[in-house]
Amino acid sequence: MKKRLTILIIGLLCISTALHATDIKINSVRELAEYASKSGNVITMAPGVYRLTDYLTIDSMWGRHERNEFSYITFSGNNNVFHLEGVEIEVDTKLRTALKPPIHSDEFLITGSDNTFNGLTLRCKGEGTSPGGTVLQVAGKGNTLNDITLYVAGSFPYGYGDLFGKGKAKETVIRHKKHSGLLVTGSDTKLYRCKLYNRSFGHCFFVQRNAENVYFEDCYAEGVVRSTDDILAETSGPAYDVNFRTWTKNREGKYVVTPGYMKSLCEDGFRTYGPIKNIHFKNCTAKNTRAGFELRTNTGVRLENCTTIGTERAYWVGDDAVLKNCKGDANYGPLLFVEGSNVDVELIVDSAESDRLVHALVTVQGANNLVVLKSAQGKRRKKELPILIGYTHPMHGESMSPFDEGETIGLQLRNETGMPIKIGPKASNCEIITDGKVIGNEGKQIKIKQI
Repeated sequence: MKKRLTILIIGLLCISTALHATDIKINSVRELAEYASKSGNVITMAPGVYRLTDYLTIDSMWGRHERNEFSYITFSGNNNVFHLEGVEIEVDTKLRTALKPPIHSDEFLITGSDNTFNGLTLRCKGEGTSPGGTVLQVAGKGNTLNDITLYVAGSFPYGYGDLFGKGKAKETVIRHKKHSGLLVTGSDTKLYRCKLYNRSFGHCFFVQRNAENVYFEDCYAEGVVRSTDDILAETSGPAYDVNFRTWTKNREGKYVVTPGYMKSLCEDGFRTYGPIKNIHFKNCTAKNTRAGFELRTNTGVRLENCTTIGTERAYWVGDDAVLKNCKGDANYGPLLFVEGSNVDVELIVDSAESDRLVHALVTVQGANNLVVLKSAQGKRRKKELPILIGYTHPMHGESMSPFDEGETIGLQLRNETGMPIKIGPKASNCEIITDGKVIGNEGKQIKIKQI
């Protein structure tokens, strides 16, 4: 009874807050920053293109640095609705250079809870760089983002993806100044129809710090791809200066950029770090990103009707992941890496092909996994790519690097793609139904049935 009364009181307070919300009309970034720290309002901003430098000048950045004010605008208020349809804020990346913030600081930060943001566009411009932060972080609880669009730029070097390292790793050849898009660290965050166009080395959408109950629907992440042949044709610049030395070895055991591959110039479209519980993706798409969905958290992830296009690797999942009616291509790299156990995967293989080197369609390791692979209706790949059972992903996921062997127990695989299957010596007690040929079987107690 006491619990029900508490819930009733909370509900009445929420209704009261909504009824007493104040309607505010604004037409400047300064006013937006002012109401960002207040609560219980409905703020509508006049449509238009606004320059952040009209509110924060380059000259003011040192003072903000001295005061440890590394966010341009912090939305610390609660229970607000921001109507920002048709509003675009131009963010001069030179501001970040002048501010000299610490690594992993954010430009726009949502720390308040139970807010709704509708329609804002943030566009990075200029030649400045970030030391490793994000354009927008959602840190508060229970926030909803609708139709938010980010155009991300401002990293160094840009044009090589992760060929020369990712950051502070000891193997890194070129130290990066990364600039990522949208980070979620707050639980119960919901994102609908959000789009991110990444022209920077950094992630598009990513989730960290034990956030729970995060939901993405109809969201889109897009990067740019570049061939390694084009990179090797450079006669000056960062890659040339290090003799094209990479941080991972290629299939010949050499640490050098190898022709024939395609690289994404950004990091992942959708990424998780750490034990993220109950994260759900529905109708989301990643195009030309490094990984489409790299969701290696071991606490369960669900994807429905998601799509990848032209990624270096499409889906990469850990324990208890569920993928239903998802699809993707192996145009520039593998469609799927399974490294966990108890996954339930249903993937449709798009028929798109290119002249780039790709060495596998799928790799599977782990225990008690269920994987179903289908072809797009009426369309099948022509070039054969092996499905590797009992093999790991290559080092750092890099397509130029070799695969290793990995223990695989109790796999149930149904292959309706016509692609061949190779079974390694560390695979055992697996059941395979396939319409493709088996090009090698070193496993133990492997049951194979041809369709």
